Amino acid sequence: MPSASPFLNVAFRAHDAAPTPVQIAACGFSVFYGAHEAVRNATLAMHTRKVTAIIGPSGCGKSTFLRAINRMNDLIPTCRAAGGLQVEGHDVYSPMTDVVALRQRMGMVFQKPNPFPKSIYDNVAYGPRVRGTTRRGALDALVQRSLERAALWPEVKDRLRDNALRLSGGQQQRLCIARALATEPHVLLMDEPTSALDPRATARIEDLIDTLRATLTIVIVTHNMQQAARVSDYTAFFYEGLLVEYGPTIDIFSRPREQQTEAYITGRFG
Repeated sequence: MPSASPFLNVAFRAHDAAPTPVQIAACGFSVFYGAHEAVRNATLAMHTRKVTAIIGPSGCGKSTFLRAINRMNDLIPTCRAAGGLQVEGHDVYSPMTDVVALRQRMGMVFQKPNPFPKSIYDNVAYGPRVRGTTRRGALDALVQRSLERAALWPEVKDRLRDNALRLSGGQQQRLCIARALATEPHVLLMDEPTSALDPRATARIEDLIDTLRATLTIVIVTHNMQQAARVSDYTAFFYEGLLVEYGPTIDIFSRPREQQTEAYITGRFG
C-alpha cells in the first residue's frame, strides 16, 4: 500500500505500532439503508492474523459493518455504501472489484448453523467444486484438511456420507466453519457464531478460533463481553452506528478511553 494512503495512516492512529500488516481498513466508511445511516463514518484498521471483536447493543451497526466487508449487503436493494473500505489494499466498493473473487477470499459463518441438506462430505466439497476442483483425490484431501482445521474430523470421519442435518448444533456450526475453510480464505467473518449454542459447544468454537488465528484474520461480531475479552486481540465498540472506540482488547476492557465504552462493558446499558 502506498505510504501516502490514508488507510495506512489509520493503522498508526489506532495503535502506537502496527504488529502485523493491515488486512482490512475502513476510512470514513458509512452504510445506508435508504435514508438511514446504519454505519456512520467508521475508521479503523484490522491486522493480519489477528482476531477483531465487534461489540455493541442490538441495532448498532455491528453486523452491517461485518457484511459490508464481503459486500453481502449488496443483496439488500436499499443498501448503499460510502467512504473507503479496503481488503488487502484493494477497494472493496470499486466498480472494478470482482465481487465473486472478493467473497472467495473470505469465509462467512452465521449466527445459526446453516448446513446444506446434503452429506457432510458434500457440504465441505461444495465450494471447491464451484471453483473447479473435481478430481476425487484432491476433493478428499481438501475435505479432510478442512474438517481437521475445524476440529471435527475425528467425530465424522466414519460418517462422511451422513446427512449434515443429523449433526448436533455445535457440530453443524463447526461443519459450517469447515465449509468456509475449504475455499482457503484469507479472512473469516463470524456473525455471532455461538449465540445459538450451549456453553460446551461455545467453548469448542472459541478454542477453534484460537487455533485458526495462526493462519487467518478473523472478525467476530458478539454480544458476549466475556467472549470478546477471551478470543480477540482487538475490539471495536459500535453504538447507534458510530464507532465509539477501537483498540487492543486489553485496553478496551481494562482502561477504555470513552465513558460510553466503560458504561457498556460494565453493563450499565445495552
